[in-house]
Amino acid sequence: MSPNPQAGPPAPPPTVPSVLLPELLGFIPQFLLDDIINIANDEARQSVDAMEHSSTKDKDADWDPTQEIEQGLVAFQTLLESHVDVAFDFFEAWSMRNIFAVPADLPIVAPHQAGLDLAGAAEQPERESELLAEIDELRRKVHAQRKLKRLFTRAVHKSAKDLGHARTRLDRLAFLRAPQIHALHALPDELQAMYASVSALPPADAMDPASAAPTTEPGKRPWETSKTGYLNWAVGQLMERAKEKAQGEQVGEDGPAFAEGSAEVGAAVGAAYGVGRAEDVKAMLEAVGGDLAKGKERRGWTRGRVEVGKRPCGLDRACIFIMFSILFVVL
Repeated sequence: MSPNPQAGPPAPPPTVPSVLLPELLGFIPQFLLDDIINIANDEARQSVDAMEHSSTKDKDADWDPTQEIEQGLVAFQTLLESHVDVAFDFFEAWSMRNIFAVPADLPIVAPHQAGLDLAGAAEQPERESELLAEIDELRRKVHAQRKLKRLFTRAVHKSAKDLGHARTRLDRLAFLRAPQIHALHALPDELQAMYASVSALPPADAMDPASAAPTTEPGKRPWETSKTGYLNWAVGQLMERAKEKAQGEQVGEDGPAFAEGSAEVGAAVGAAYGVGRAEDVKAMLEAVGGDLAKGKERRGWTRGRVEVGKRPCGLDRACIFIMFSILFVVL
């Protein structure tokens, strides 16, 4: 059987993929060919410019050849660029198939694979898995270090901000470093002991004056112990009545409004509300005024007269009775 005379040329042998050429050569072949083609096009334009300059240099005075020169130069430039493009297209295709074509069966060592023994790499799959695991571990460590760095950076910023706030507060308290403040540290021991003694005292009830008087006999009430206890109790009753009146509480003319106290004094106070009047108190004071004059002079007391029809100290009948009782006990 005779061969077919119309059969085409044999197919080119397989070559290395073009994506590996930049890695093997160190540059991109297409960029090199583009630079060569650009240089050829520049030379063609320069030749057209030189021809135009030489054609327009010598002009005839009777005839203007400018239009014909321009038409001829345009036709020449178009023809020249067309031939240059066709020629360099063939040059680019031939270069990529011959100069920059690497056969697939040609053993080539890439620059990054120089000195490596890749003969037994395919026979050691466990080694590859170990390397991949080691790479994953290194990636995890790198990720952890980056995260730790971010945390440290954030902590540094926060510490700097806190330091600024602390310095601001320290500047506000700078007056505590004055020499006068340091002098208080050298207080005498006597003052320290006095302060400790005062601190150890029990709290006093300022609202109950009767509690300040010591009770010598626990079984008796405050006004039954001594004269001091009675005075304290009477003053307390006066204070309570004054507070009630200041708060606007109205007390009846005949009804008792005293708090509950002892049986004897409570009965006396109730009787005073029933029969005591300002005129009776005035007459009683005038009766005993002569006997009390000497005692007043000895003790240096000064008292004013009680005007008729007026209640002393702005109090009611109960207050008048208690004041009279206090004067009677003292004198």
